[in-house]
Amino acid sequence: MNTYLFDFSKKINYKNELLAGFTVAMTMIPESLSFAILAGLSPLTGLYAAFMMGLVTAILGGRPGMVSGGAGATIVVLIALIQSHGVQYLLATVILAGVFQMTVGVCKLGKFVRLIPQPVMYGFLNGLAVIIFMAQIEQFKITDNGASRWIQGTNLYIMGGLTALTIAIVYFFPKITKAVPASLVAIVLVFAVVFGFNIHTKTVADIAHISGKLPAFQIPQIPFSLETLKIIFPYALVMAGVGLIESLLTLSMVDEITGTKGSANKESVAQGIANVTNGFFGGMGGCAMVAQTLVNLNAGSRARLSGIIASITILIIILVGAPLIEKIPMAALVGVMMMVAISTFQWVSIRIVNKMPKSDIFVGVTVALITIVLHNLALAVLIGVIISALVFAWDNAKRIRARKYMDEKGIKHYEIFGPLFFGSVTAFADKFDPVNDPDEVIIDFKESRIVDMSAIDALDKLSKRYAQQNKTARLRHLSEDCRKMLKNAEAVIEVNIEEDPTYKVMPEK
Repeated sequence: MNTYLFDFSKKINYKNELLAGFTVAMTMIPESLSFAILAGLSPLTGLYAAFMMGLVTAILGGRPGMVSGGAGATIVVLIALIQSHGVQYLLATVILAGVFQMTVGVCKLGKFVRLIPQPVMYGFLNGLAVIIFMAQIEQFKITDNGASRWIQGTNLYIMGGLTALTIAIVYFFPKITKAVPASLVAIVLVFAVVFGFNIHTKTVADIAHISGKLPAFQIPQIPFSLETLKIIFPYALVMAGVGLIESLLTLSMVDEITGTKGSANKESVAQGIANVTNGFFGGMGGCAMVAQTLVNLNAGSRARLSGIIASITILIIILVGAPLIEKIPMAALVGVMMMVAISTFQWVSIRIVNKMPKSDIFVGVTVALITIVLHNLALAVLIGVIISALVFAWDNAKRIRARKYMDEKGIKHYEIFGPLFFGSVTAFADKFDPVNDPDEVIIDFKESRIVDMSAIDALDKLSKRYAQQNKTARLRHLSEDCRKMLKNAEAVIEVNIEEDPTYKVMPEK
């Protein structure tokens, strides 16, 4: 592992980190503004979230190179609460969600992100790529008298041309040199073209004005009562779940790109602390931002410094730099984000689609469609994991087998192959013939394992079937963990286990 990714003192490329931080800040601003406005919040609420989420997670997070901010995934689930109860309830919900996230990290539950299969990751990233790309298409609209309409005529051609120029710079500039992030070069050059030729086009100022002051500490002005808790609890729980799923999936993505290992539990705690901070300082909360993380990595960042620089840059812009940033053409930011969407899409999943199991293809497509249609990343991933788990259970249920033979003493042996669990108990029970079997039967689990309570219940019923025929069924070669499971359930089951002190399938460590 490249330990310098986690350590400021070793081998940090300060130039890459500095330039990556500036680039990330430029791409975070319009996205944070858009999501805040979408939720009916002040634009500064989104920028405060970008600053605080980014700074706290960059310093305390478990994944250097990862960028967090005021993400749409978390704010979308709170829109209904904002509309019904207002901003103060939002802030309280963000605080409670942060507490939930810290609890997950402290209890070391972040490791469960490892249960997310690769097809789910493919679907998640492909769906996210489409969402990012479509969000940029929306920038080709303007609001006129409260109604949204497409840009037309010369304005459309200008913005389209500037976007194409940005994409071309991002694509071709790395072939010349990688010393400077191509995204930052594209933003600067397109800004220079627009300013130098006095071209009239849509700018950041057309989204919102972003000048403000330092965020101030405040306790949410809500009644501290059980009734309030009933209102915010479900929203906080959903926000915490959505935020952690997106953050830990992003962490896994960065792990794959960099070939290093981040800490899911540490990141969960950092996300929680960042959201609690947001709630007390007027931010809308958030989580990891996949697009900005990819911008950061593509710009050469591999340490925490770029995230810190990006956050401080956003704060400086809020305080003094707003007049300049508001003049940046939206076409430049749209072009950069379109290239991010293209790089986010897992093209390898298209190339290997004919080599993947049909179930994996179905899972990947389903997750992508749910992500695109509902914009609910948590629901998409949850459904993907459930489908994958059911497919896995079905496949393993079909693998239960029994090899039968009689020994010289007239005892019939059933050698079981494959796991015995809820999905395979029916097929397991059908393999036995208590009526016609001899008086003594041995069921050998050398190549099998008892997995769950359904398996224990199946053994109990099988034992009773033999007992009704005045015959004995004995279990042999049970692993140590299987013996413990049966021991714990002995009050409700009746099985005969052979003592076998010399054989253990899974010895205790």
